[in-house]
Amino acid sequence: MPDQDGPLSGIRVLDLSRFIAGPLCCQMLGDMGADVIKVERPGGEDGRKHRPFYQGHSLYTIAYNRNKRAITLNTRHPEAAHLLGRLIEGSDVVVENFRPGTMAKMGWPYERIRERSPRTVLVSLSGFGQRGPNRDRALFDAIAQAASGLMSVTGRPEDDPTMTGTFVADYVSAFHGVIGTLLALHARTRTGHGQHVDIAALDALMTCLSTQVVNHANLGLPAERSGSRDQITVPANAYPAADGHVYLHGGTDALFPRLCAAMDRPELAGDERFRDQRARWKNVAAADAIVRGWTLTHTCAELGERLGAAGVPYSKVCTVAEAVESEQVAARDMLVEVTHAEAGPLRLPGIPIKLSDTPGSVRLPPPPVGADNDGVYAGLLGLPAEELARLRADGAI
Repeated sequence: MPDQDGPLSGIRVLDLSRFIAGPLCCQMLGDMGADVIKVERPGGEDGRKHRPFYQGHSLYTIAYNRNKRAITLNTRHPEAAHLLGRLIEGSDVVVENFRPGTMAKMGWPYERIRERSPRTVLVSLSGFGQRGPNRDRALFDAIAQAASGLMSVTGRPEDDPTMTGTFVADYVSAFHGVIGTLLALHARTRTGHGQHVDIAALDALMTCLSTQVVNHANLGLPAERSGSRDQITVPANAYPAADGHVYLHGGTDALFPRLCAAMDRPELAGDERFRDQRARWKNVAAADAIVRGWTLTHTCAELGERLGAAGVPYSKVCTVAEAVESEQVAARDMLVEVTHAEAGPLRLPGIPIKLSDTPGSVRLPPPPVGADNDGVYAGLLGLPAEELARLRADGAI
């Protein structure tokens, strides 16, 4: 019988972050059972103002903040440092994505956290990390894509450098934040102490460019834009069909003969131009032209039938709408419904990590601003009602 509490049940996470990287990191921890307390300034984080809106609520913020309790705290108020300290001391993990040095300005540098709450793990997600000449520079996702080299290799050779179609730097940073959190918690079981986890968006994106990085570092090879064409094998590309596009990969020496059979051109497998990966790479334009000529004469469905029967990896190039509504996404429970306290029913992405015995779950919908002030400040910190009222009237929460 699966454990419905989740593998991180009993772990409390204080989410001081905003926008994407930090909130997504904390949401993933919450999906796995952690008790996540999201801290925002009165009125809510800036992300709550981002479009588009559903029933008056930002879908941008909704996407990254389920499975959390929400409270407000004015970190510039004289009493904020004390309240923040009590929240930190009651947490296993603190996640922040401010510029380096901001936690110190709030009265809680890591050195003080370690002294006052030695078991607490501090996870800092920033643009350029906690050290280095660029540590104090502000960064948004596209800046990381530009600084890492990713933007320079994205797009077609004849076009300008292109940002990817999504916030990949934020997402990869969030994933590394989760990994760092779990590693630090595991180490704590041996040492009894927390530690500071330092995640930089630039570092995270460098891990996505490993092939290009080692090519340059060891051979001095430049990384170039190649559109949707695979950078190692041929043919592997997005090809036009009669009614859309299909991406297929027939570039390995094992797959190319299968592709030739699917195209009813088995003789191409013995053509000297295409006899192995090196030969095909030298004749990439000819290989792509042959495949393109074939795909244009068939619909995506017809191509899928032929490629699937031949064992050639492929997919129609789907729109986001087609992907979201696909049978495969439904079978994997990657679209779930929750009921927001104010916006009503919402459909959100599901949990991608499937655990057989201790699965994650979507227990709480994304919370409105400060929805859990009473429950956390009174229930967790034990503040009396009159004290809570005074802090609210003074603008501290």
